[in-house]
Amino acid sequence: MTNKDQGALRTIGEVAEQFGLPTHILRYWETRFSALKPLTRAGNRRYYRPEDVVLIDRINRLLNVEGFTIKGAEKALASGLIPGEGQGEVERTGPAATASAAAGSAGPQSIKADAIGAEKLAELRKIRDRLARALADSQV
Repeated sequence: MTNKDQGALRTIGEVAEQFGLPTHILRYWETRFSALKPLTRAGNRRYYRPEDVVLIDRINRLLNVEGFTIKGAEKALASGLIPGEGQGEVERTGPAATASAAAGSAGPQSIKADAIGAEKLAELRKIRDRLARALADSQV
């Protein structure tokens, strides 16, 4: 990537290279995240402003690092509470938060808090425990 002034506009290719993403992913994100609106010039050539690049970084982190779904990332961005940005965390309640607290880990959860109810989580834990006992019995 070329060394440009921090406030310079960037092409879709430059931004895609910066984040290691294909350009079609950036075009798709433009359809899903209304705040992502690059400038377009003749021939529909896209130019990303510095604030667009910051938003792409947030979207990329939510989707590809934190494990959010597109819909979850949309909600997180709309709420203004992005994990790890000093503004506070997206509120995690329910079973994923309970599991995180019980495990003592502060890392991202692969099971989203709103994806499974407390009853389902308890049921899954029972199944896990039964499988662990069966595996231990079979190895004896």
